[in-house]
Amino acid sequence: MSWFLANLPYIGQLTALHLAQSVIPVVVGFALALPLARLALGRRADGRSTEAYTTAGQVRKGAVVNGAALLYTVPSLALFVLMPLVLGTSITSPLNVYVALTIYVVAMMVRSAVDAFESVSPITLEAATAVGYTPLRRFWQVELPLSLPVMIAGLRVALVSNISMVSVGAVIGIQSLGTLFTDGLRRDIPAEIITGILLTLVLALVLDRLLALVGATLTRWRNP
Repeated sequence: MSWFLANLPYIGQLTALHLAQSVIPVVVGFALALPLARLALGRRADGRSTEAYTTAGQVRKGAVVNGAALLYTVPSLALFVLMPLVLGTSITSPLNVYVALTIYVVAMMVRSAVDAFESVSPITLEAATAVGYTPLRRFWQVELPLSLPVMIAGLRVALVSNISMVSVGAVIGIQSLGTLFTDGLRRDIPAEIITGILLTLVLALVLDRLLALVGATLTRWRNP
């Protein structure tokens, strides 16, 4: 406890860095995954997925979903090291973590978003089309709200996974709560390592509960 109290400003700075490196890639990755999921599914004029009716639709869905999932198989440390070569940044630039974790979020969220859109009944989409909804209005006012329960579940997994993977960046010198692990190990300070572990767990729990609360608020229509 004495080490924790004596280093509060330093711990607060690392927690803020860890929070930013966890949350921003989730927001950006989610925004990129949505159009990719829609591309994978395709929609006919009546709202039904083209995947169920054409071979081209099946091939497109398989290519997009499996291609995105393949990105998740790249080891995180290898991706962090590769980013400076691709982006032209220094090895310790936080931008490497932002881009690498955004790729992982896209890899996870494309599958989740496809499942979320497929959870919406085609009959509901046809009914919206029949009463005059345009494809764009049908998406924003019917399809997206009804897909939120599955979408939020996928986001919670991506967010917690990101909070864990941010720590890997500390191995190559990118500051986050993972720095407490590497520094505590190097200087043989168990209290520093334990502080890093506990704060990472608390951060994951708090953000997961916050996202669950946001999801419950946005889907109040499920419990009238």
